[in-house]
Amino acid sequence: MERLLAQLCGTSTLQPLPVWEEDTTGHCFTQLVLSALPHALLSVLSVCHWGTPRSPDYNLPCSPGWRLRLTASFLLSIFPLLDLLPVALPPGAGPGPIGLEVLAGGVAAVAWISHTLALWVLAHSPYGHSRGPLALALAAFLPAPALVLTLLWHCQRGTLLPPLLPGPLTRLCLLIMQLAALLAYGLGWAVPGEPQEPWPQEPLLSEGQEPEVAEDGESWLSRFSYAWLTPLLARGARGELRQPQDICRLPQRLHPAYLACVIKTHWQEGAQLWRVLYGAFGQCYLSLGLLKLVGTMLGFSGPLLLSLLVGFLEEGQEPLSNGLLYALGLAGGAVLGAVLQNQYGYEVRKVTLQARGAVLNILYRKALQLGPRRPPAGEALNLLGTDSERLLNFSGSFHEAWGLPLQLAITLYLLHQQVGVAFVGGLILALLLVPVNKVIATRIMASNQEMLQYKDARVKLMTELLSGIRVIKFFGWEQALGARVEACRAQELGRLWVIKYLDAACVYLWAALPVIISIVIFITYVLMGNQLTATKVFTALALVRMLILPLNNFPWVINGLLEAKVSLDRIQRFLDLPNQNPKAYYSQDPPTEPSTVLELHEALFSWDPVGTSQETFISHLEVKKGILVGIVGKVGCGKSSLLAAITGELHRLRGQVAVWGLSKGFGLATQEPWIQFATIRDNILFGKTFDAQLYQEVLEACALNDDLSILPAGDQTEVGEKGVTLSGGQRARIALARAVYQEKELYLLDDPLAAVDADVANHLLHRCILGMLSHTTRLLCTHRTEYLEKADLVLLMEAGCLVQAGPPSEILPLVQTAPKVWAEDGQESDSATAQSGRNPEKTKEGVEAEESTSGRLLQEESKKEGAVAFHVYRAYWKAMGQGLALAILFSLLLMQATRNAADWWLSHWISQLKETKNSSQEAPAPTTLYSAGFLSAQLLLFSPGSIYTSVFPLPKAAPNGSSDIRFYLTVYATIAGVNSLCTLLRAVLFAAGTLQAAATLHRRLLCRVLMAPVTFFNSTPTGRILNRFSSDVACTDDSLPFILNILLANAAGLLGLLAVLASGLPWLLLLLPPLSIIYYRVQRHYRASSRELRRLGSLTLSPLYTHLADTLAGLPVLRAAGAADRFEEENQRLLELNQRCQFASSATMQWLDIRLQLMGAAVVSAIAGIALVQHQQGLANPGLVGLSLSYALSLTGLLSGLVSSFTQTETMLVSVERLEEYSCDLPQEPQGQQSQESHQLGTGWLTQGSIEFQDVVLVYRPGLPNALDGVTFCVQPGEKLGIVGRTGSGKSSLLLVLFRLLEPSSGRVLLDGVDTSQLELAELRSQLSIIPQEPFLFSGTVRENLDPQGLFEDRALWQALEQCHLSEVIISMGGLDGELGEGGRSLSLGQRQLLCLARALLTDAKILCIDEATASVDQKTDQLLQQTICKRFANKTVLTIAHRLNTILNSDRVLVLQAGRVVELDSPATLRNQPHSLFQQLLQSSQQGAHSSS
Repeated sequence: MERLLAQLCGTSTLQPLPVWEEDTTGHCFTQLVLSALPHALLSVLSVCHWGTPRSPDYNLPCSPGWRLRLTASFLLSIFPLLDLLPVALPPGAGPGPIGLEVLAGGVAAVAWISHTLALWVLAHSPYGHSRGPLALALAAFLPAPALVLTLLWHCQRGTLLPPLLPGPLTRLCLLIMQLAALLAYGLGWAVPGEPQEPWPQEPLLSEGQEPEVAEDGESWLSRFSYAWLTPLLARGARGELRQPQDICRLPQRLHPAYLACVIKTHWQEGAQLWRVLYGAFGQCYLSLGLLKLVGTMLGFSGPLLLSLLVGFLEEGQEPLSNGLLYALGLAGGAVLGAVLQNQYGYEVRKVTLQARGAVLNILYRKALQLGPRRPPAGEALNLLGTDSERLLNFSGSFHEAWGLPLQLAITLYLLHQQVGVAFVGGLILALLLVPVNKVIATRIMASNQEMLQYKDARVKLMTELLSGIRVIKFFGWEQALGARVEACRAQELGRLWVIKYLDAACVYLWAALPVIISIVIFITYVLMGNQLTATKVFTALALVRMLILPLNNFPWVINGLLEAKVSLDRIQRFLDLPNQNPKAYYSQDPPTEPSTVLELHEALFSWDPVGTSQETFISHLEVKKGILVGIVGKVGCGKSSLLAAITGELHRLRGQVAVWGLSKGFGLATQEPWIQFATIRDNILFGKTFDAQLYQEVLEACALNDDLSILPAGDQTEVGEKGVTLSGGQRARIALARAVYQEKELYLLDDPLAAVDADVANHLLHRCILGMLSHTTRLLCTHRTEYLEKADLVLLMEAGCLVQAGPPSEILPLVQTAPKVWAEDGQESDSATAQSGRNPEKTKEGVEAEESTSGRLLQEESKKEGAVAFHVYRAYWKAMGQGLALAILFSLLLMQATRNAADWWLSHWISQLKETKNSSQEAPAPTTLYSAGFLSAQLLLFSPGSIYTSVFPLPKAAPNGSSDIRFYLTVYATIAGVNSLCTLLRAVLFAAGTLQAAATLHRRLLCRVLMAPVTFFNSTPTGRILNRFSSDVACTDDSLPFILNILLANAAGLLGLLAVLASGLPWLLLLLPPLSIIYYRVQRHYRASSRELRRLGSLTLSPLYTHLADTLAGLPVLRAAGAADRFEEENQRLLELNQRCQFASSATMQWLDIRLQLMGAAVVSAIAGIALVQHQQGLANPGLVGLSLSYALSLTGLLSGLVSSFTQTETMLVSVERLEEYSCDLPQEPQGQQSQESHQLGTGWLTQGSIEFQDVVLVYRPGLPNALDGVTFCVQPGEKLGIVGRTGSGKSSLLLVLFRLLEPSSGRVLLDGVDTSQLELAELRSQLSIIPQEPFLFSGTVRENLDPQGLFEDRALWQALEQCHLSEVIISMGGLDGELGEGGRSLSLGQRQLLCLARALLTDAKILCIDEATASVDQKTDQLLQQTICKRFANKTVLTIAHRLNTILNSDRVLVLQAGRVVELDSPATLRNQPHSLFQQLLQSSQQGAHSSS
């Protein structure tokens, strides 16, 4: 190299590159170092900006500043070429050799040409608005010192003095012109000026403006340095990352719409998911293996170059150029390794996100296409949340699966170079570890699978529990069902216990094995008759540490792959479920008669493909266009199944189904109305464009105008999830309105009249079913047979078969029980007036309670901002238990101390070896440069115990007495043994602590959620609460402990390292303060955004869950309406927002990583550079330099590990924060006063059953009218009281106050003279009983549903079932232990209501409240039930909210409410005889309804 430089510069080989010549810098130094290098840098930076995307308005003219810079840059590219002419022409114009001048001029010309192109691109990009990148402008001024120094040289040489030579004079002129052009460039940059047509100046993110697109069109430099993240991180630092829309948009190839297109091209029916993913992303992913390979190889280059550099410093005989090359190689290798590893991580994450987007898209599309066999919602949510994430862990594990064995092989080869065959002893021990780890990994995996099943069960149970929370509170079952959830959780934690302790065993093996293997190798080596030396001891130790990492990680990599396989199989099973296939299901030919809309012939249907459930058989059915078909029959006879069969929601086992105009879809109103969490208008429009006239007609036809007028924001009022804030009647009417608004030809209406009163039912019949829909074909299922008098055809169903079809006059007498006229009229009475526990006055009151005046009910999910608060750390510490947490920290410190002690002992041993060597004065044996250098390198790089090694280079130590070696090895083994025990203790304690924390956090969350008031559940989507119970709990169970463990290990390692540094080499500590400041600033800048991105990630996941659950619940409706495509688009929109957060989060992590890595590389390079300078001056101590380098490497690694693990821990702690937010901040139901009086009451305090309301006032929120306004009345023990009133009169509020689901603002309620506010809630509710309007069943056995608390014997259960006419059905299902399925879906709606009645019959409560309990029951069964209720509750107090007035007419008294006040209270007969009574008006309207329909 010296010779080459001397030739180029025309100097001597002894000093090829003189820095100083005479009075100025050496010309060669100026041209090469001060001119060529800066120009090369300018060239690289310029080329990096060639790919900048154009601005949309790029054809506008540039500003004057840009034009000036472009001109100057162009001239600067011409001048160096012109400068070469006088040099090349004889006699040459100096000042240097021609080769040097051509090289410098050529580099300068190329640099400015590339810079001119870059400026042109930037001027027409968004940078055209500003001065452009600062780094690029600064780089343009870097060659200026070289120009100035050359000008000085000309002045000193007297170029302008006579005789004037043309060559030098020309060069001087060109030089001055170059400086002038550079000055003009600077002026253009300093004064950018305005463009001729002013640019529209906008704020960074104006209202509604989307942020920048990530990465696309960015330059290479920007991609490698992640400079494109600067705007995002700046927003994070300013605290402006408040919503997902603030995050940069996804690059094109990560966008869900693009991914959906990619998947569509690779997807065929019945395809294997892994083949599809491989086809779409496999090649890109596999090509990343090359990056991994190069990165792995570069990992070994560092030690080799370090050893060569230390060898160079020790020997001092090699030329300087070699040392320079080693130092440059070390720095270059570190930088290149950092960039490659970083890019590998980033690109793998991008492929993972692509696959994630694709998988979630495929899962959702599959959900939309599912046939009748559907998994429970909880299972589907777990596929979305847990399994998709575990499947994608494959991307991280696969390349490791071949990378780790490669590392292992190289390390083993190097170990063999050191200790020969002796390494086999250690290797055998290490290999024995592999099957042990394999066994552990297999056990962990099996436990993991079981844990997932328990988790599925727990999430499923929570889903059901949350959907029926109101009923659970009425019955006071929070404790019983909470205990069921806790039982599932206990099983889940049992599996987690196994996993965590097996994890601890792995951690222990990992930490303890290097020492044990080292000792085995040393003993083997000594026993083979070899002599131990310092270099051998330390090199072997370092290599063994390198050996353990791949050996120990390998089982986890395999585990990750196996976990991915398990999840892949689970997802594949879901994807293999049969699809709904309209082409195969329906006959391809339309019905034979042109006037026929629907034809079924010899058709047999079942809910499952093999026909094991109840079958529905239709021998022949033909429905003409435009007729009204009524479908009647007993409870559970198959009415709803017939409608489901027509919509294709059942399996067709045989026969034909022909539908005219199938592509137009159906108007479907299901028996259980499906309402979305949206405004009422959005629910009705259901994606169809708004037509004001049609919309008003639909509202009028469905009797919704009155309801909307009392809602706070009219039709813009948001309804809760599943319409929870509406009454049953309102839900039914909104679902009907949605169907009507869709304007279909064929309508399937499943009992929409069941939940509304006679007035409204009459209105719906005449204005809607016989009015707006009169031109369509309608199939109407109902128990209210009098409304079918106007039907054209009535079908009678029995046990799943169509037994008879004919005109109403023939069929209706077969099903009617012909009660008296008033009873018949009243039968249908009052359901929209007073519904369920969530009814119409709930409309007025309940909705208002939770809604602001804008009608928004859904509160945006709260998101904490800023750093994770200290109380979150404290909460986790407390959850773990203070004693246990302290013990963990103590064992950790003890482990680190013993590790340091072991290293110190080795150092001591080596110093003894040195003394032995000095005393024996034995001549050192010759060693090769390779062995000496490489050994010291390994030793320095990896062993913190290498403190004195290279300070005392020992090519070969003197023979040492075997007794000494035995003594040293024994002490070393003892310390190692103690260290091993401490490691084990720490691993076990940590596992125990994290398990304790996981159990405590979940228990507190569950208790608090179950004790929350009903208003909380009305305004909070289930998905949001479930997200806490699934994702956040999973994080505290598994991810958080994993990262926390790494953080603690890093922190302890750093403490140990600093202790050793401080004692061994104090001056190195001077580097720490500036390094710490830089680290602190970088990580603080990163953490500000990282935290918010993690929070937004959690926040955007909830809507994805909710949307999937919503879709599964409303699948028949949205498919019938043809809205599947719109729902898929909505899913893509939600997925895009979540992917944005995920992508930005991983990109910012890589942003941090590259900076930390480059800082480490810079520190290493600086120390190496200083070492070379000192070596030139003859000051360098090679040992200290080697030590500095080794510590620089390990220190930066530890610090970067600490920052990233701390940041990850903090982001994981967001889950703890979210759990704590619910565990601490949720409002709680007020408990009783615990007065002395209530203690004296005992359990059977309610003996009479009298009820007294004393001036009760209920206000939902200040500023709203009173829902109950001074209600005062008294009910005698055993009295039967009917409660009636129009919508919003306050009927349900009475029950809510009685059960204390809501607390009155003033007044009190007395039961047997006891003030209910003084009682514990459980004590109060256990003495009351209710039959709610909406049946609530959870998955489990019949026994568990009837008696969750396990208080009754089987005999009592069977008796209750017989009284409810359910015993036959239950016996056919397998008795009391028969499974009911999710939400009790194996029973019809009517049968579910009967089961809820059976619950009430079981209780021995003195007070029973009935809330429209028999709406979905046929009249015959209803009559029998009324008799049962009369008989069973003869001596009990019964409050009945009336929906069918005949039940009221048998009451002792009737309470009539209006606007929250009691207006009438007397016997039904007395009130009927008062001509102007409100009760009489209600009765007349119901009678008119029945008469006009018949």
